[in-house]
Amino acid sequence: MATVTAAFTEVQTLIAEKLESAAVNKEHAAKVAEILIHADLRGVNSHGALRTEHYMNRLEAGGINPAPEISFTQTGPVTGVVDGDDGFGHVVADIAMNHAIGMAKENGVGMVTVMNSSHCGALSYFVETATKHKLIGIGMTHTDKIVVPFGGKESFLGTNPIAYGIPAKSEKPFILDMATSNVALGKILQHKEEGKEIPEGWGVDSDGSPVTDPAEVVSLMPFGGPKGSGLSMIVDIFSGLLAGMAFGPHINPMYEKLDKKRKLGHYFCAINPSFFTDTENFLEQMDRMIKEIREVPAAEGFSRVLVPGEIEQENEERHRKEGVQIAATTYEYLKTPIKNKGENKK
Repeated sequence: MATVTAAFTEVQTLIAEKLESAAVNKEHAAKVAEILIHADLRGVNSHGALRTEHYMNRLEAGGINPAPEISFTQTGPVTGVVDGDDGFGHVVADIAMNHAIGMAKENGVGMVTVMNSSHCGALSYFVETATKHKLIGIGMTHTDKIVVPFGGKESFLGTNPIAYGIPAKSEKPFILDMATSNVALGKILQHKEEGKEIPEGWGVDSDGSPVTDPAEVVSLMPFGGPKGSGLSMIVDIFSGLLAGMAFGPHINPMYEKLDKKRKLGHYFCAINPSFFTDTENFLEQMDRMIKEIREVPAAEGFSRVLVPGEIEQENEERHRKEGVQIAATTYEYLKTPIKNKGENKK
């Protein structure tokens, strides 16, 4: 598949303009574009500009509210609930994490559940936001069913990602952002778009048998067998049940019924190390841990030991200078003007 290398600022602007053409307000369009380009900068193209066309289709069909009235209700000193009013999950999640950060600064911990949201993009963005305030960030979100539970033949669970962000003093923050499936669905779609086979163990067909052709994938597999399956349920409980939202097979699908609101839930938490220990010592110890892990001798077949998020951080440094690589079809779509600008179904 042909790709285009473009300045990330250009792609970010094109995404925002595309969303604004569908009656999304300027502030919300800018935030969605910022979070999508965050993924492309980190080399996680499955959650980047590639998603824009899908969001536009949902807006056109009425599955995303372009002008939501997002609200926050603080339910206790360290707890709160955000109602996204079916707007863009990127915007809703950003608001939720910032409320969690505010409570953590004041009371040590902040925990916010989100209801009535939609796909929020890469969780790494939100937990990284917490690290910029010298806080620990945790994020979870559920998705519609696409993963077979351990021992099962049919899908029941979502890819249900979970992310952690831990600040350090001089080192870059520790960022762990992972799906509880062996791979995120977006990577399957990316391989399909690029005409590439997928590794065995990523997906299964309708009989529950592993396949390497992304077009034959009906369900994904959990990582680590029963461990990933169990952790996926935890994510569904925290971001779904705790938020009063649906779970697993009861969640409105992402790529079907585009006119239906997703009604997704998320969970965000911020933790202030200063309420538990000396912050400077904590940050210095994180530096030491990261450095000492890198010093572990590499096993055969590996050039070095990496810290979670390190590859993505190196990608971001390079892509900020050299430009991001996106599919040529995505780039052309972003540059193509939309007819009937500003018209959509709410």
